[in-house]
Amino acid sequence: MNRTDGSDMPLLARLNWYWILQGLGWSAVIAFLMLVNGPFLARPGAVLTCILDGASGLLLTDLWRRYMKLRDWNTRRVDWRQVLVAIFILGPVQLALVTIIARSLVGVADGGSWLPMLLLFWSGIMTAWQVSYMAATALRRANRFESEALRLDVLAKEAELKALQAQVNPHFFFNSLNSVRALIFENQQSAAQMIDQLATLMRYTLAASYADTVPLQEEMEAVESYLAIEKIRFEERLNVTVCIADGMDSVTIPPMAVQTLVENAVKYGVEQSSAGTEIRISASHANGHAAIEVANRGALAKLGDSTRVGLANARKRLLHAKGGNASLDLVERDGWVRATLSFPLS
Repeated sequence: MNRTDGSDMPLLARLNWYWILQGLGWSAVIAFLMLVNGPFLARPGAVLTCILDGASGLLLTDLWRRYMKLRDWNTRRVDWRQVLVAIFILGPVQLALVTIIARSLVGVADGGSWLPMLLLFWSGIMTAWQVSYMAATALRRANRFESEALRLDVLAKEAELKALQAQVNPHFFFNSLNSVRALIFENQQSAAQMIDQLATLMRYTLAASYADTVPLQEEMEAVESYLAIEKIRFEERLNVTVCIADGMDSVTIPPMAVQTLVENAVKYGVEQSSAGTEIRISASHANGHAAIEVANRGALAKLGDSTRVGLANARKRLLHAKGGNASLDLVERDGWVRATLSFPLS
């Protein structure tokens, strides 16, 4: 069950940083006012005046923030006109408030000679607050855009992966059904066994379509079902050797990755040789890397364009699942065509 109360978020992400910074900032202003008015703090109401000055600034800036959010200001781009508001409106309004507070609690009445200095002070404080708020919202907006871009990138990769998987399955089943069709009038019992194996493969493919990767053991079970189908078809012309190293069964790979290589080995190794050929499937690991190889006797020159498209498809799915250090190489060596999947184990 998904939790929607935010309790699974990191502590820092659950904190209301606006009010934390508001509290810290205006507390610093109050401390500064007490520091510069040190000799006068002994007067009745002087300390409370400093506290109320800071509280009025907090209230005024919060009301201004609410107004900006209501008008949708400063949420899409930086608008430097808001700095002018801080200088020519917020500063004078705050000065009026602190003047009222001071006259009410302390009874200051010296003709107002201190008003220009206080106007400059409070306009500077409000300007600093406005610039800080604009910087914070710009940073949050940039983080939000970055998160959205990452989310869209993940969705695009998932969509591409599903599209690549959808290209593999029809190609595979088309070949398998062709095998059934070729056998059904020759040997009904063998055709029935072939259909059973095909049903097993269909169940695996359906389940695997919902996963980015599957354990190699599950993939090899599907490969064995496929080879059982082709063994009925080719009989002695098809010989398979499988060697899976210890610890490789649980290694994950893209669904149908090995199946695609085995299918190509059958198509361009066994089908094109009247005497048949051997297919070797091996999986091993060393130095933090895994290698899965499917080899058949033959030549690269016999591979058609459709096979190269299938290999390119498998290579893309491998890169999606295992990252940029993964590779799928196809080489001809010593009369063998070798297709090798290689990727980091971590």
